[in-house]
Amino acid sequence: MGSAGDGSGVTDRVINQILTEMDGIDAKKNVFIIGATNRPDIIDSAILRPGKEINLHITSRLDQLIYIPLSNDESRMAILKTSLRKSSVAKDVNMDYLTIVTEGFSGADLTKICQRACILATRESIEKKQQRIRSTTMDSDEPAPVPEIRRDHFDEAMKFARRSVSDKDISEYEIFATKLQRDFQGFPTE
Repeated sequence: MGSAGDGSGVTDRVINQILTEMDGIDAKKNVFIIGATNRPDIIDSAILRPGKEINLHITSRLDQLIYIPLSNDESRMAILKTSLRKSSVAKDVNMDYLTIVTEGFSGADLTKICQRACILATRESIEKKQQRIRSTTMDSDEPAPVPEIRRDHFDEAMKFARRSVSDKDISEYEIFATKLQRDFQGFPTE
C-alpha cells in the first residue's frame, strides 16, 4: 500500500483511516467525498473496492470515477481569459492563436504563461516610469500607468513555456482510464 521508500507506514495508516471513515458514513447523510490525483497509478486498490453493506446493498467507496483529460481549445480559451480577467490585454494579442499553440498544456501551464506575460509587462512599465523620473522632475509618487500585456510579452513568455504533461503521461492516463472503465465500470460513458 505505501509508496516506495515510505518505510514508516504512514501512507498505510492514512489510507486505512480514510477507508474506515468512508465505511462509517451513514447512507442517509448527504456526504460527498471528492478526491483528485495526477498519479492514478498509485491509487490504493482498496479505495476502488466496494465498502460496507447498507440495507443489503453494498456501497462502493467511490461511486463515480471521472477522468478529466487535458483541456480542449474551448477550455484553454476559457482558462486563458480567466487568468487574464484582471489584466489589461492589448488588442494585438490573438487569443485564438494562443489557444492553438498551447495545445497539450495543462491549466497550470496556461496560468503560468499568463503570469509570466503579466510580470514582463509590469517590469517594462516600472522601467519606463524610472526612466521618466530620471529624465524629468516627475514626482516619484505618481502612479505608474497600468501595464498592458502585449503580444511581445506573450511571445517572450512562450519562449520559456513547457508542457508539464508529456505525451507519454497522457497515454498512461488514457490507458488507466480505459482499464478502470473496463474493470470497475467507473467512468460515465456519456
